[in-house]
Amino acid sequence: MTIPDFQSIMLPLMQFASDEKEHSSKESIEYLANYFNLTDEEKKEPLPSGKQPIFSNRIGWAKSHLNRAGLLESPRRSIFKITDRGSEILAQNPVILNMKVLKQFPEYLEFIGSTNNQEKATTPTEDDPISQDTPEEIVEYGYQKIRQALAQDILAKVKSFSPTFFEQLVVELLVKMGYGGSIKEAGRAIGKTNDEGIDGIIKEDRLGLDAIYIQAKRWNDTVGRPEIQKFVGALAGQGAKKGIFITTSKFSDQAKDYAPRNDTKIVLIDGEELAQYMIDFNLGVSIVSEYQIKKIDSDYFGDE
Repeated sequence: MTIPDFQSIMLPLMQFASDEKEHSSKESIEYLANYFNLTDEEKKEPLPSGKQPIFSNRIGWAKSHLNRAGLLESPRRSIFKITDRGSEILAQNPVILNMKVLKQFPEYLEFIGSTNNQEKATTPTEDDPISQDTPEEIVEYGYQKIRQALAQDILAKVKSFSPTFFEQLVVELLVKMGYGGSIKEAGRAIGKTNDEGIDGIIKEDRLGLDAIYIQAKRWNDTVGRPEIQKFVGALAGQGAKKGIFITTSKFSDQAKDYAPRNDTKIVLIDGEELAQYMIDFNLGVSIVSEYQIKKIDSDYFGDE
């Protein structure tokens, strides 16, 4: 089963709390995961940021909406229980419990930003597809779309420049990732070794305890297994154990599946990954805006 949206969670969450006892967030997660027949993978599936599971995030927002409507209350941190109003609603045996139902309560209308005219609500209605996502999901998935579009633009730009520019870009990126020390100390720059299929050599760390051999291909065609085999052979000829093959295109499945039978370690970076690394390490991009999402500091507002 797919992970339910936060509005679909509201009614079973209220039914779970119908015993009028205090319950913990952990208990609600376990109960609802069983109710919706979620697998362990679905329970743990993270938001794009990886900082919180989607399922627990949606439960949290379902609780927040129910709390704002006066159907649930939180007597203390991470604990919730049903209110008298919540019990009255359940006594009516509702078939569904969602934002539309909650709008009958003035406190909830104030929460979603309504005035006496409900058409002025700033929160999407239950009929709006994006309202099925929590605010964190809207922000994170929106961010991922922006990032993906930026990555495509970066890759197109890189492909439009000369091979020499691409070679220098690879050196700069690896240095930003912590290899080779500074640009000046990066080692024998790519494009200058021309040594049996090795495009360049860079120090693994600032002390130069080991070297990483590099192959950089500004290609449009898919890189196949033969190219990887040639690179591995070139590494063997140098007595090297570590290599990075970077391309602006893609690797075939055969190339990805190829693994040397010795202890040589090869890392493949295709065009999409290259663009994502450039974004992560701020190479060729600039920051337009920054947004900080904050939450209550539970340590500061601890139990007295």
